[in-house]
Amino acid sequence: MNTETLANLFKALSEPIRLRILVLLLEKGELCVCDLVDTLNLSQSVTSRHLAYLRNNDIVMARREGVWMYYQLTDKAQSELKPLFNFIQQSIADSKEIQTDLANVGKTKAC
Repeated sequence: MNTETLANLFKALSEPIRLRILVLLLEKGELCVCDLVDTLNLSQSVTSRHLAYLRNNDIVMARREGVWMYYQLTDKAQSELKPLFNFIQQSIADSKEIQTDLANVGKTKAC
């Protein structure tokens, strides 16, 4: 990984909302954008913008099922970034915000 790619990765992870999305995907595997919208209490457009940023940096990938988009971590991100992701998970495991997100994901079924 060159320095520019690494800088872009850290830039992608420097936004709290994107870190919250990352942790949810690490814990749940795959989520519908509607689950993320409800859990994060954000508009669909804001959530999609953050997901696009992660997708453009090869951290998440999307698949369409009917009208819904589902997101998960890329295989490359899961293998190459596993130590970083483990560090992030351990560092914010006690975060009240993250615990609330994990408790609430999937509770409402907007999808």
